[in-house]
Amino acid sequence: MRLIITRHGETEENALGIMQGHLPGTLSKEGIEQARKLALRLKDEHIDFIYSSDLARASDTANEIARYHKQVPLEFTTELRERHLGEFQGKKKSDFGWDPKELKTTYVDPKEGETKQQLFNRANAFIHRILSKHKSDTVLLVGHNGICKAIIAAITGKGHDDLEQIENLKNTSISILELDDDKNHKIHLFNCSKHL
Repeated sequence: MRLIITRHGETEENALGIMQGHLPGTLSKEGIEQARKLALRLKDEHIDFIYSSDLARASDTANEIARYHKQVPLEFTTELRERHLGEFQGKKKSDFGWDPKELKTTYVDPKEGETKQQLFNRANAFIHRILSKHKSDTVLLVGHNGICKAIIAAITGKGHDDLEQIENLKNTSISILELDDDKNHKIHLFNCSKHL
């Protein structure tokens, strides 16, 4: 399977340093432009199936891409949602004394939210399910920084404690991986944003 992973465009909340988690998020003007440039970059790619988080910031990005792939099935799923951030959702990182440029919420387990282990388990179950369903297909995933990093960790044999070792994904960046049943996975492109 050829897997293309991308993160949603910038949101108004991203720009304000607000942690979103399961909140829908609204693409900013910049985020809408990023989604358009991403769609143009992917318009000539052969894609057999698109899976997207059902949260608005990701689904709006996926819909922009799908304009150039009208015959390609597009499925919105809760499995690709960002990590549920519990008490952190809707608050600024600065409210907790954190540097807004760091993603500390990825490494702190919030009350009433998902733990790192739960996020990783969700990502691992999802990638195994689609690998068995799409062995010879090219699949595009439209998600969020945390869930996409967890999927990459699962593919590359890392665990939930390794998430901070994976570079944060830029908005609408592209990563391309090749997967097979023997786990001879290859990363062809990682976190590329040259289309922006």
